[in-house]
Amino acid sequence: MSTDPLLELLRRKARFTHQELADLLSTDKDAVARRVAAWEKEGIIRGYHAVIDPEAAGETSVSAFIEVKVTPERGGGFDRLAMRIARFDQVVSCYLASGGYDLMVVVEGSDLREVARFVSEKLSSLEGVISTATHFRLKTYKENGFIFEQDVTPERLAVAP
Repeated sequence: MSTDPLLELLRRKARFTHQELADLLSTDKDAVARRVAAWEKEGIIRGYHAVIDPEAAGETSVSAFIEVKVTPERGGGFDRLAMRIARFDQVVSCYLASGGYDLMVVVEGSDLREVARFVSEKLSSLEGVISTATHFRLKTYKENGFIFEQDVTPERLAVAP
């Protein structure tokens, strides 16, 4: 988590107006606007996006989480290969991770076959990629801090005396 309260508010809800942010932080609207503009210019704020419920929007695309084991490059480590992978249009996110694999790659495609083709023809064939393990997203419960099913009532088991 960021230590800057303004960045935290923007992370939670990017649609706050500068006036709303200033009111929440007991500061000046122009000061907020200057800080946000500076962060955008410096690349601290990389962009803004909406969190979309694909089912509610009628989307039929599929998402996959792909664990990728790679051979680090001399002098470049994981960075060069990770950036090559990140530049593919199908890749939504790409992270260096700890554990049994090196990279976690999030991919979207129109269907299972498109994702499978991406993995077999583009990702797995890259020099330095040792292995992949693909996991398809079946259902989303929470994304970027937003809960998708608000009215789920927990079921309780009957207790017998």
